[in-house]
Amino acid sequence: MRWIQLMTGLELSENYYWVHGRPMILEKFGNWAERIAVGLVGDGSECFGFDDEISRDHDWGPGLCIWLAPKDYKTLSGRLQEAVNQLPRTFTGYGPRQESAWGKGRVGVFEISQFYMGFIGLNHVPVELDEWLRIPESYLATCTNGKVFEDPLGKFSSWREKLLEFYPEDVRLKKIASRCMAIAQSGQYNFQRCLKRREYFALHYTETKFCHDVISLVFLLNRKYCPYFKWMHRALHALPILGESLHLTISQLLTMTAHEEKVAIIEEICDTLISELRSQGLSDANSSFLLDHGPIVQSKIKDSALRQKNVWVG
Repeated sequence: MRWIQLMTGLELSENYYWVHGRPMILEKFGNWAERIAVGLVGDGSECFGFDDEISRDHDWGPGLCIWLAPKDYKTLSGRLQEAVNQLPRTFTGYGPRQESAWGKGRVGVFEISQFYMGFIGLNHVPVELDEWLRIPESYLATCTNGKVFEDPLGKFSSWREKLLEFYPEDVRLKKIASRCMAIAQSGQYNFQRCLKRREYFALHYTETKFCHDVISLVFLLNRKYCPYFKWMHRALHALPILGESLHLTISQLLTMTAHEEKVAIIEEICDTLISELRSQGLSDANSSFLLDHGPIVQSKIKDSALRQKNVWVG
């Protein structure tokens, strides 16, 4: 019973596959078994490993993502989806999966390129710098999360591995430069000005924007995609570079009630980030103002067209 209570959605799906999914594939689609990839990747807290009891009220429960190459999808998808629909809807005391109006299509049978296209808007792995820049970071985090249980052909994993190699270095530098500018503007500049004016909506907005961009920058410094806002602070904790320390410091900042004391915490965070920029050889400026570091980071971009773009945009 304790194992059941502690099972995450990802563990649930993987065990469900080995107990029900895999035997079904071998029995009904044995000739195709070596061409079928299975796992759980995409939208949903369980794919990031962040699900809890609150998560289980919708779009959570036994379910599988099954990925097929284009020709196999045309031949097999209908019959395979029908067989998947006939699998048990409950497993080890969990289920059935309650799909919300906006949660349909998270599990089931997919054609590989169309699955990725739903997140990155391309039917191929990004090649051009502009292609990479147009994809939201959180979408890249979403389509590379979770776990692949089996992939005999390796076609699904080939996409995944190429995306997980992270942004081309010029794109990473462009985004880092932009984050430096945004962090300085919201935290080091506007927070104090909003406080002096008692503009409390703007004050809270700048604080939130500051934390958002700090976390995004730390992910870039770790060469990891940042998930969307709901999970970005939680995911920060596991990053090897600055993750644990800044997770704690940001928590401290957000739970403090004395606004005046927050100014020192903001500067502490910025000092930490500047030290890491220097450590990675991205800036040699002596300034404690992150705004002064953005252009230096951007100057290291090799592609001339990208290097000349507005440093604030990234």
